[in-house]
Amino acid sequence: MAWDTARTKQLLLDAAVEEFAEHGFDGARVARVATGAGVNKERIYQYFGSKEKLFCAVLETELKKVAAAVPLTEAQARDLGDYAGRVYDYHRAHPHLMRLLAWEGLQCQDQLAAQCERTDHYAEKIAAIAAAQQGGALTGEYSPARLLHTVMSMVASWFTLPQLARILVPEDLDAGPDAQRAALVAVVRRLTS
Repeated sequence: MAWDTARTKQLLLDAAVEEFAEHGFDGARVARVATGAGVNKERIYQYFGSKEKLFCAVLETELKKVAAAVPLTEAQARDLGDYAGRVYDYHRAHPHLMRLLAWEGLQCQDQLAAQCERTDHYAEKIAAIAAAQQGGALTGEYSPARLLHTVMSMVASWFTLPQLARILVPEDLDAGPDAQRAALVAVVRRLTS
């Protein structure tokens, strides 16, 4: 019977998502990834080359998923509040991605996964926001890049700083995710109008 390389790689990626999200890059163990995938750990090195390259492959895969699921076209950029809500929804449904990004920020600052591709992807979003600004749908008070960064930071804070939300806006936290989303959307709309 022939070895199914694509399936094995996918099993390893799926197991690695959980391992890296739970333990970060430094705490993750390739042996646990291999065990979780039901595959010999030598396959990790054969297919990915190293733990670092496996982490990069995990991030690249997960970032492609969010990019496909939550696009930002010029028409969509006219309502950055809606965009913030859609990004919030994605991370609520896929909490592992925010954890992976937080770990990347804490442990891998010198070597970002798919940095060129990410830069190009964000440049497209920035261009969409700039077009919405030029059309008068968004404030021109802030640069498009600053607006995008602010929106992304506001979304991320709900998932990476719940302790701050507990202190500052416990009523939103207690009211649940729908209230958090509604507050986020309203603030972004106000900021960008």
